[in-house]
Order: sequence, then C-alpha cells, then structure tokens
Amino acid sequence: MLLIKHLPRDSAVQREIHGETAEWSITDHLLAATVDHLAVANWMFACVNTGEDSDPPEAPTPVPRPGGRDDEDKDGERADQDGQRPSAGEGEAVSPQAIARFFG
Repeated sequence: MLLIKHLPRDSAVQREIHGETAEWSITDHLLAATVDHLAVANWMFACVNTGEDSDPPEAPTPVPRPGGRDDEDKDGERADQDGQRPSAGEGEAVSPQAIARFFG
C-alpha cells in the first residue's frame, strides 16, 4: 500500500483509482477557477454597462473540470447542487448555493 500511495500522479494506478481527476494538478484547478472568475467579472461588467433597451449578455460557461458532473439541464442553463437555477432577477435574493458556487 505504501508503494501505491507514492506513485506519480500520472500513473495508471492513480488514474484507475481517481479517474480523470488524477490528470489535473492543484495548479490546473486554480487556473480554471481564475479563468471562470475573470469571465464572470467581465460578464457582470458587461451586464451593468449595457443599455436598458438591449438584452443582457449571455452568462459565461465555466471551464469543464475532469470528473465533473453534467449540471446543465435541457435548456442549456446551469443548475446548482439542489437543481435550482440561480436567480438573476431584480429584487430577488441570491441563494447561498449560488454564492458558494460563484466563489468556488
């Protein structure tokens, strides 16, 4: 067991145990989170600065993570862990799950 525990991350045993998540390092996960947060920040800036007559821009899609489950419903919109769509309407409260998902 000690030998298996210290095998390289890209070994066949690690891929068998952890699946495709073994292929990503912590740096890869942090980089994907950075890209997602930057895309959301740019999207929020564009939403705030668009005219009232124009439609808001489409929300960005997150970078796909290995081993991630498919959170998209049939309309192509992402749902949170409870299966609820995050509310983006004016005057509506944002759920704690949506806040946690935003901050990663």
